[in-house]
Amino acid sequence: GQVVYSIAEETERGASVGNIAKDLGIDAATLSARKFRMITGSSKQYFNINASTGALSVNEPIDREQLCELKSACLLNFELVLENPLELYRMEFKVLDINDNSPSFPLSEYHINVPEFLSPGARFTLPNAQDLDEGTNSVQNYTLSPDEHFHLEMQTHGDGSKYPELVLKKALDREQQATHRLVLTAKDGGDPPKSGDVPVIVTVLDTNDNAPEFEHSVYRASILENSPSGTLVVQVHATDLDEGPNGEVRYSFSNTTSADLQRMFLIHPHTGEVTVNGILAVQRPLLEMLIEARDNGAFGMSSTAKLLVEITDVNNHGPEITITSLSSPVPEDAVPGTVIALLSITDKDPGENGKVTCQIPDNLPFKIKPSLENYYSLVTSGLLDRELISGYNVTVTATDLGSPPITTQKTLWVQISDVNDNPPVFNADTFDVFVEENNPLGAFLYQVSASDPDMGENGRVSYVLRNSTVAGSALASLLSVSLANGSIYAKRAFDFEQLRSFYFQVEAKDHGSPALSAAITVNVYISDQNDNAPAILYPTSQNGSVAVEIVPRLADEDYLVTKVVADDEDNAQNAWLSYHLAHSSDSTLFRLAPHSGELRTTRSMRSTDFLKHKVVVVVRDHGDPPLSSTVTVGILLADTLPQALPDFDDSGEPPPLLNATNIYLIVSLACVSCIFAVFLLFLAIVRL
Repeated sequence: GQVVYSIAEETERGASVGNIAKDLGIDAATLSARKFRMITGSSKQYFNINASTGALSVNEPIDREQLCELKSACLLNFELVLENPLELYRMEFKVLDINDNSPSFPLSEYHINVPEFLSPGARFTLPNAQDLDEGTNSVQNYTLSPDEHFHLEMQTHGDGSKYPELVLKKALDREQQATHRLVLTAKDGGDPPKSGDVPVIVTVLDTNDNAPEFEHSVYRASILENSPSGTLVVQVHATDLDEGPNGEVRYSFSNTTSADLQRMFLIHPHTGEVTVNGILAVQRPLLEMLIEARDNGAFGMSSTAKLLVEITDVNNHGPEITITSLSSPVPEDAVPGTVIALLSITDKDPGENGKVTCQIPDNLPFKIKPSLENYYSLVTSGLLDRELISGYNVTVTATDLGSPPITTQKTLWVQISDVNDNPPVFNADTFDVFVEENNPLGAFLYQVSASDPDMGENGRVSYVLRNSTVAGSALASLLSVSLANGSIYAKRAFDFEQLRSFYFQVEAKDHGSPALSAAITVNVYISDQNDNAPAILYPTSQNGSVAVEIVPRLADEDYLVTKVVADDEDNAQNAWLSYHLAHSSDSTLFRLAPHSGELRTTRSMRSTDFLKHKVVVVVRDHGDPPLSSTVTVGILLADTLPQALPDFDDSGEPPPLLNATNIYLIVSLACVSCIFAVFLLFLAIVRL
């Protein structure tokens, strides 16, 4: 069997749909016993069946637009399965649409460009709205916000669907209104109806329908007859209500303006600035020109304005400065009043306009003095120093007495030549140099440097050693200096033990005439290297023999046998000495203090101790690498001084009791004794 139900979308959870037991003629009491179940291909369980009553209810609200999207009919198919006996029933649910979606447009706003020259009746397609609902709940009509230039008309496609069009009902004028903002509204047929709208922005494109207009029909200006090229006369301005190229204005002189005036003046095509171009060689006091303003439209429109320029007569000749004579360079030791240059200054204007005053800046060591008629002398007024300023730009300013006055300037370059007035200068009076002893021959020690602000030969510095002696030797035998760069080199190796420090002077001399010089004192400090091994002062040996110390036969523990005394000619840690016991004939009998060098007994002497012993002591310094010396001490155990000292050249150790020879002797003696005993036993037996 099959049963069909209709249900509106978005029906709330628990709402009753029907009674499946009644509709299919099934006893509701047997549903549980027959293990009923609903089978569907949907991922969600939208409906529930009450096992006791067979009532069919909504388990989850249904969104028709999500479930079926744009399908005109939305159906859900379920199967009800019963066992004992096995039965299969089909259930079909038709989901009915409700008006739960508003119309919407794909874009947030739409733009339409409309040329202003279009005539009424021009049409423009508008966007369609979308509504997920179906039937009467979908989009039914469109409306447009009121506007005097546009209205809305509906058109029909070949498939019968309708779409909106924007129709121009009144001609546009961009200069009055460049943009029109409309609102397109779409409504559906639901109850209550829903709507959606979108802004439609209409931009009016320009047409060249306006000519440029000047701010004034007549422009007036006044300039001086000696105005230089580039002087601004006036700036004209015209406006064009069009936009883009149609509103861009270019300025030019009209063809009716004479060619002489067009050469005499320039007009900027974009800014409208009229400037002087060259000399205003005219006799008329008033000049008249026509200026044209034209736009850049396809068919350029233009207008004209009149320009009247009044030329004012002025003092138009300035002073002329001529350098008659110039002495440059000038020695920096020139005395005040030395003549540097002779100038001729004239003005072609007559009367007061031709009278000239002349001056130079006050901050220069020069002054200008009138000489003959129209002539002026430039002389020094102070001391010159090339090292401070090597040259001067002297600007001579000549001004006439016209109204307004005209000023002319001419610049003279006065170079200052060098004089040897500065000795070489070191950065310091003394300098300390540290060098290790045993340096290689020719080792670089230090580079002295002196500066001389003079130039050329006056500033070129050479270096020499001043004669002196160091530890009885001439300085030249110890050191050499580079004549050109002041580098100091060692000519022999230094010995810290003989010479720990010395000083000398380096003289720097320029090549001027006369030459100037300066000196610097260099202190040389020689640092020590570990190049001397410790020297054993006590005990000493003569002719290679071992030094002998006599110790009482029964000396007590910690008895001072001897004290090793050593010295090291090196310095600091290279001369720090330590004492070590390298060898002892009896290591349990003697010990050596590592810092004092005292050799003492470690225990009391015994009668069983050997009478002579030999000890080797190593004295080591703390240099890097360390150096060492050794001394061998022979120790004789005796209570009195013997008449002759024993020989300590052997090891001083007693011979072992069981050496190989002794063993052979003992074995032989034992064998002979056994044989003799056996022989005696044999004789006794024979006799008995």
